[in-house]
Amino acid sequence: MQPKALFLDFYGTVVHEDDDILPPIYEQIRAASLKECTLAEIGHYWWNSFSNMFGNSYGQSFKLQRTLGVESLRETILHFNSSIVAEEIIQKQFEHWQKPAIFADSIDFLQSCTIPIYILSNIDSDDVMAALEHHNIQVNGVLTSEDVRSYKPRPEIFREALSKYRLATADVLHVGDSLISDIKGAQALGISAAWINRNNKQLPEHIQPDYILKDLSELKQMLSDI
Repeated sequence: MQPKALFLDFYGTVVHEDDDILPPIYEQIRAASLKECTLAEIGHYWWNSFSNMFGNSYGQSFKLQRTLGVESLRETILHFNSSIVAEEIIQKQFEHWQKPAIFADSIDFLQSCTIPIYILSNIDSDDVMAALEHHNIQVNGVLTSEDVRSYKPRPEIFREALSKYRLATADVLHVGDSLISDIKGAQALGISAAWINRNNKQLPEHIQPDYILKDLSELKQMLSDI
């Protein structure tokens, strides 16, 4: 049976992630570092630092994604004895969040989808709204981590979306590109989840999406066949 509504992740699903933005940031850190280090080592350390902060950011301890980005980057710069300023070099990432490139299949999908679409994103509200406006994307609702002071895969954003939009878990299909944030997060509440695997990533054995799709054009076809 076709779902009554879609919960749709945004970055990496509808628009491009910031993967192309990050290597130049790593290079700036390396160039100003007193340590011998590779770009991969810098990227790995920043990701681990950000992930640790991200996982502890909810409720009274919640911090915006922009704040977590700066704090984790500052920690990374310090670790590599670099003289670069976090607030300066992270601006390219912030700019990307507000004006990301959009996948071609997303445009057709959003224009042709006949069931309600609700964006559920871990990025700060102002950045998501700016990106939606940049691409003139019209959806039925937008809910962010900032609204619920919690990040996917924690349950708060899914529960709030179900309550706010008066939907039952059986009514919804959640669609996203993150196996942890989107797939495990949605399935933990009994919401069916479709994994958008644009980069042909290998699926680990301990995660089983309800659907695996290459892009949103395949989602469009799947919904028409249900």
